[in-house]
Amino acid sequence: MIIVIKPDSKPEEVERLSQALEERGFHIHRSQGRDHLILGLIGDTKSIEESTIRSQHIVEKVIRVNEPYKKANRAFHPADSVYNIGGKQVGGDSLTVIAGPCSVESEDQILSIAEDVKKSGAKMLRGGAFKPRTSPYSFQGMGTNGLELLLHAKKLTGLPIVTEIMDLSQLPMFSEVDVIQVGARNSQNFTLLKELGRTKKPILLKRGMAMSLKELLMSAEYVMAGGNDNVILCERGIRTFETATRNTLDLSAIPVLKNKTHLPVIVDPTHATGLKWCVEAMSKAAVAAGADGLMIEVHNKPEEALCDGEQAITPEEFDGIMKKIARYAELEGKSL
Repeated sequence: MIIVIKPDSKPEEVERLSQALEERGFHIHRSQGRDHLILGLIGDTKSIEESTIRSQHIVEKVIRVNEPYKKANRAFHPADSVYNIGGKQVGGDSLTVIAGPCSVESEDQILSIAEDVKKSGAKMLRGGAFKPRTSPYSFQGMGTNGLELLLHAKKLTGLPIVTEIMDLSQLPMFSEVDVIQVGARNSQNFTLLKELGRTKKPILLKRGMAMSLKELLMSAEYVMAGGNDNVILCERGIRTFETATRNTLDLSAIPVLKNKTHLPVIVDPTHATGLKWCVEAMSKAAVAAGADGLMIEVHNKPEEALCDGEQAITPEEFDGIMKKIARYAELEGKSL
C-alpha cells in the first residue's frame, strides 16, 4: 500500500501516522519526492481499510500495490535510484560502461586491459576471479589470486571493480570489491541473495536464462528486503529456441523494467549474443532503448583467452564502440 502525504503536512503529524502504522506491524518505507512524501507500507495490508487511512487529514491519496515486489517497485520510489560507486555514478543522467575480460588470467593481462578501457571511458573494471563454467574441465578462474590482481588493477587505475560471487563461503573475500555480481545461475539462489541483503555493497544482479522480469524483480526484492537497496539489474539475454546467437537479448526488458522499477538497468551484449561482431550493434540498441549502462567483455588477446575468447572484443574495437555510443547516449540525455 502507498500513502501519499500532502505537501504542507507537518513532520510531527507524519511521524504520528507512521508510528501508528508501525504499531500495527507494518514496516514503513519512506520516499521523499520533489513535491510529495510517500509512505510505502510493507506487510499484510489486507487487514487495513483504505478509508481509515484516507480519513487522516494529511493523506492525499492511498494506492494499493498488487505486485509482490515492494521495495523494488517504482510506486514505492518514483524517482530513479542513483548510486555513487567509488566516485562513479550509476543511474540518472550517466551511462556507465563496465568493461574487462571474462576472467583474470595474469597480472600483465588485467593491468593492460584496465589501462586501455579506462582510456576509452569505461567507468568500472570487470573480471572473473571465480568462474561458473558449464564443463567441470573448463578454466574455473584464478580464485583468490584473481581477486588480488583485480584489487591491484583498481589501485593503479582508480577503476572500481565488479566481480562475480559463486557462493556464501566466498563473501568474506569480497570485502574490498566495489560491486558484487550475481550471475545468471545464482539469480534465484535465495540463500545467497538474503545474505547479500545484509551487506551494504552494490549488487549487480543478472537475469537468469529462463527468468521472467517479475522473477528478476523478486530476486532484487530478496536483496532489498534484507536492508540493501543498492541493486543494479542486468539484462544478459534469455534462452529461446533461436540458436543463431548464444542467447536472445531481450531489449524490450529495458523499457518494461524502467516502467516497473526505480533500479538502474544495464545490458550485457557480450553474453547475450556470444558473438563479438554483434556487440557494437546491441550496445547501440541498448543505449537507444534507455539502458543506464553496458557491461562489455574486452580482452587484449582474444585468440589466447582462457575463457570465451570468441565473444571478446579488443581494446581498439572497444574504443571505437565507445565513440559511437557516446552519440546515442547524448540523444538519451546521458553522458559517458
